[in-house]
Amino acid sequence: MAFKDILVQIDDTKGSDARLDAAIRLADSYDAHLAVLCLVAEPYVPAAVGVTIPEEILREQRRQAEETARSLLAKADERAGRFSRPIEQRFEIAPIDRLPAIFTRHARHADISIVGQPDPEVDGADMALLVEAAFMHSGRPAMIVPYIGYRSMPPETVFCAWDGSREAVRAINDALPLLQSAKRVLVVVIDPEKLGGRVGPIAGADMAAHLAHHGIEVEVRDIESGGLDPSDVLLSSAADEGAEMIVMGGYGHSRLRELVLGGVTQHILEHMTVPVLMSH
Repeated sequence: MAFKDILVQIDDTKGSDARLDAAIRLADSYDAHLAVLCLVAEPYVPAAVGVTIPEEILREQRRQAEETARSLLAKADERAGRFSRPIEQRFEIAPIDRLPAIFTRHARHADISIVGQPDPEVDGADMALLVEAAFMHSGRPAMIVPYIGYRSMPPETVFCAWDGSREAVRAINDALPLLQSAKRVLVVVIDPEKLGGRVGPIAGADMAAHLAHHGIEVEVRDIESGGLDPSDVLLSSAADEGAEMIVMGGYGHSRLRELVLGGVTQHILEHMTVPVLMSH
């Protein structure tokens, strides 16, 4: 089992080069096809009573947007050339509210998609919606790469958050290629007594046995939060173990017919310092 079709989203933010490099290294490791997707929002025209934007101005703005996309893809192609890794260039231009749905369509035809952690200083809600779409709507796993970059790709130490849920088991299964190539894999259960019987009589043992059948040697950690936020405990424990990637289920809940990310998922996305693979 290996990733053979990888999708990465690029843009003009500071974290774009890091996730492109991560995608190239991943594709190189698995000899996978790599598609680089640049999504460009159509020029925004504010509504104003009695104001008409000349058609030639709108055409020029669109032309400039397309030129920006092609320039970013050309730079990506040049960067991939340093790795001797060919890429497929893709770009789409659409109203900004349609971009997450467009990304979802592309992600459904890849083994894994790679997106960037939203940077609160420069990214608005649009990037957060794109990240949400990558793992909540695509039916595929997504790797979110921090805007500060990554340490190793593929990761040598992988930290799997296990709570017995459907989302968590999807994430661990989707991460099997990474777990099989890692030097060290940890299955971590936080506050197992609060999870009922979902993680078995010996927390994490059943998942460790399952992964052993795939040739993966696993270390199991049973961690008590001591009343601290589980998200902080997860991040702190991953840092203590020298993890280079976290694997976890991505959660959300419905509110007024809009999908809102769950508290743990949102906290991890905001405070992550290593790539996180999420599935839903």
